[in-house]
Amino acid sequence: MPESPTLSMPFNPAGIELDRRQGLSRQLYQALRLRVLDGRLASGTRLPASRDLATALAISRNSVVRAYDQLYAEGFIEGRVGDGTYVAQLPQSALPTKKLSTKVSTGFSTGLPTALSTNWLDLPVIPSSKVIHSGAAQRLETNHLSLPPSGPPKAFRVGVPAFDLFPFEVWAKLNAAFWRKPDLQQLCYGDPAGDQRLRGLIAAYLRSSRGMQCTAEQIVITSGAQQGISLCAQLLVEPGDAVGIENPGYRAAGHAFAVAGGRLHGVPVDQDGIDCTALGQIADCRLAYVTPSHQYPTGVVMSLARRLELLAWAERSQGWIIEDDYDGEYRYSGAPLAPLAALDRQGRVLYVGTFGKVAFPALRLGYLVLPQGLVQAFARRRAVDVRHSEVSTQAVMAEFMSAGHFQRHIRRMRRAALSRRNCLLAHWPESIEGVGGLPAVAAGLHLTVAVDSIARERELIAQAENVGVEVNGLSSYWLPDSRTPMDRRAGLVLGFAAVPEADIQAALARLRRVWCA
Repeated sequence: MPESPTLSMPFNPAGIELDRRQGLSRQLYQALRLRVLDGRLASGTRLPASRDLATALAISRNSVVRAYDQLYAEGFIEGRVGDGTYVAQLPQSALPTKKLSTKVSTGFSTGLPTALSTNWLDLPVIPSSKVIHSGAAQRLETNHLSLPPSGPPKAFRVGVPAFDLFPFEVWAKLNAAFWRKPDLQQLCYGDPAGDQRLRGLIAAYLRSSRGMQCTAEQIVITSGAQQGISLCAQLLVEPGDAVGIENPGYRAAGHAFAVAGGRLHGVPVDQDGIDCTALGQIADCRLAYVTPSHQYPTGVVMSLARRLELLAWAERSQGWIIEDDYDGEYRYSGAPLAPLAALDRQGRVLYVGTFGKVAFPALRLGYLVLPQGLVQAFARRRAVDVRHSEVSTQAVMAEFMSAGHFQRHIRRMRRAALSRRNCLLAHWPESIEGVGGLPAVAAGLHLTVAVDSIARERELIAQAENVGVEVNGLSSYWLPDSRTPMDRRAGLVLGFAAVPEADIQAALARLRRVWCA
C-alpha cells in the first residue's frame, strides 16, 4: 500500500514574544527550538516562509533567515524542494520519555539523587597505583599517559589554537592594572568555586553563544578542562563503576576515569556521534563522556537525533553525561550548535568548558557548568585539592570579557583558524599512497584523514617526524582492549591552527617530498 501523506499542521506564531532590545534572531531561534523539543511543534509541521513570519512578528526578514539557518544546521527543521520548510522528522527513540516542560528553566534540576562518591570528600587522595584494577579495560596506568607535547608549536600539532594572535599587550595592561591597586579582599582565600564576577560573565557568555540557561551559581572554575574532567571522575565514579567513553576518543579523559577506579567501556562512534544503542547495552552504566560539538579525534558533529537519544538514555538510566565542549567556538558556517546542556531539562549533563582553545593552553583556566545539586560537592572537593584557582588570572579574564576583548578575540581566532584550515586543504599533497581524501571540515581545530593500515600510518608519521612535522596517528586514540590492533581504524590527525599559513605551506612541501617520493 502507498504510504499515507504526512499531515502538515499549521504553525501559529502567537505566543512568541521578542525583546527588541536584544538579539531578535537568537530569541526566535530559541523560541522555535523550545517548541520542537516540548512537542508544541510536531514533526511535519510546516513553518511559514521567512517573509511571512517576519511580517507576523514585525521583525526583519534577515532575523528570521538567521534563526532558520541555525535550526537547519542543528537538524530541527528541513527544507522540501518546492514545498517549503518543515519541522524535521526525529526517530521516536530520540525523543524524551516524557514531554519537556514548557516553562523557562535553568535547564537543571535541583532535586536529583546525586549518587556522589562521597568517600572522596572525606578521605585523603589514594595513590593511583592502588585504584587501578586488573583487567583489559584498566590498563591505562598513569605512567602510560601520553602527555601533550611541550615547546614551540609545530605544524600540525593537535589541540593548539592560533595563540600567536592573542592580544598580549591588552592582557598585560589589564594584569598590571590589577596588581597596581589590588582589592585586598581578593588577596585572601577565595571561593573554591571561583571568582564570582568571572562566573557571572561566563554564564552570560554561554547564554548568548550557546543558548544555555545557566547561572553563575552553577559554575565552578577549574585549572583547565582536564581538571574539570578529573573532578567529574573523582565525584561521580566509585571503584568498579562502568563508564562509557567514545572509542576512539580523548585518552586523557579515559585515564581520569580509570584512576578513579572506573571500568572503561569503549563505545563506537559513527557519522552521527556516539552509538547510543551500544551505550545502552553496557550493564549498569550510568556515566558517559562525550565530545558532541566536534568528536575528538574523528571530527564528527553529533546529530540532533543522537543528542536527544543520548539525553533519553541518561533519563532512563538515571545517569550522567559529561559533555566536553573543548573547541565549540570554532564553527565555520553559522553559530556554534546548541550543546547537550542547552537541551537538557532533567539536570543530567555536566558541561566542561575551557579558555585554553581560545586564549592559549598555558593559561590553565576552564570551568564546569553543573546541575545545581552538585555544585557544593564539587566546590568542596576542589577546596581539598587546590583551595581555589590563582586570583589574578580569574580577575584579569573577567575584565578581558567585560571590556569586550573576549568576543572580539573569538571572532579573530575563528577567522584565523578558517584561513589556516583553507591553507591546509588547498596545499595538501595529492595521491599519497594508502591515504584517503580529505574530509569536509565544518568545525574544530583539527581534521582526520583515513589511512588504509596501521603499518602505513606509522610509516607516514615516522617520515613526517624526520622532516620536523608533527602528525598524530588515529590508531593511538583507541582503548588498548579494542580487540586486536587490526580492528582499529588507522588515520592521520592533523591540527591546522597552531602555526601561520606560511609555516603550513612549508610543512606540506616537506611532507610532499617524503610522502610522495
